[in-house]
Amino acid sequence: MCRSFLIPFSETYFPMDTRQQALEQWLKTDCRLSPTELIPMHGDASFRRYFRVLDASGSHVAMDAPLEHENCKPFVAISRALRDKSLQAPQVLHSNVAQGFLLLSDFGDRVYLKELNAANAENLYGSALDALSVLQATHSVPDWRLPQFTADFMQKELQIFKEWFLLRHLNLTLSPAMEKMLADFFQFLASSATSQPQVFMHRDYHSANLMVLPDAQVGILDFQDAFIGPVTYDLVSLLRDCYIAWPQSLVKKLALRYKEIINKVAPVSDENFLRWFDLMGLQRHLKTLLTFSRKYHRDGNADYLQHVPRTLNYVAEVSREYTESYAFYDFLVSEIMPALDKVSICAE
Repeated sequence: MCRSFLIPFSETYFPMDTRQQALEQWLKTDCRLSPTELIPMHGDASFRRYFRVLDASGSHVAMDAPLEHENCKPFVAISRALRDKSLQAPQVLHSNVAQGFLLLSDFGDRVYLKELNAANAENLYGSALDALSVLQATHSVPDWRLPQFTADFMQKELQIFKEWFLLRHLNLTLSPAMEKMLADFFQFLASSATSQPQVFMHRDYHSANLMVLPDAQVGILDFQDAFIGPVTYDLVSLLRDCYIAWPQSLVKKLALRYKEIINKVAPVSDENFLRWFDLMGLQRHLKTLLTFSRKYHRDGNADYLQHVPRTLNYVAEVSREYTESYAFYDFLVSEIMPALDKVSICAE
């Protein structure tokens, strides 16, 4: 998940390594490029790296996906499927799946996260919602089987949240009563998600993975981990973004606008749709917290910790509104928040 790979990283390039050497050789021999510059770019919360490739023919993006951690096959297949739907996914110009190298079209630098402001938010989100409605109608991908975002899968994600965020990051000790409360809460969230219509689910449809393109088009990135899953998952990822927050009035307005767009897919009342949306956000944001803490403790990357307070604020605002989640809200206020304060103090 997260940051767009189309943002230049810095003027200081990554040190040359064996994979970068192999990538440059592949660009020259297979892609017939003579790079004048190979500029590292911000990646997402994965092991993939991206480089902007400049040569006489223009600008392209090279993906380096180490085989021990990544697989290029879904990116290639899903890109083709989305482009067949007239969505703006990067075109795969050349590929070497065996090595983990792709050469992609370059959408530029106008990532939503940098472009959004109070004046343009409704229009930009409107374009993103229109694109999402087409995206969700992509029921199958030739040459790739989209996995199901099942209750078991969600339960595993929530257990990993407990391990990496509660136990590892916050150093909490969980009593048997707390363990029971968490198990019941996780089951409640998974049940709500599986009761929704199941559609193509990007899984990281948010401001750092969307690009502003000409003619109100939306460039869609980082889709290789797509699932078939709940209809509100991508919607809540977009509107309750871990990197940028908006007034509740705007979030509700846009969520209900989307409900009207997909009314045939999700013919439910506004109240039920917003309940789906809220509870899906709880599962999504707990999963995001595990990712942020795992990137710090496992990979030594503290960049994502700055987004933990915003993400927890979403969890607090929603969990206090529902009877079934209030015990978790009480746990958040009495245990998580004080523990996070201690972690922050130690970090300073």
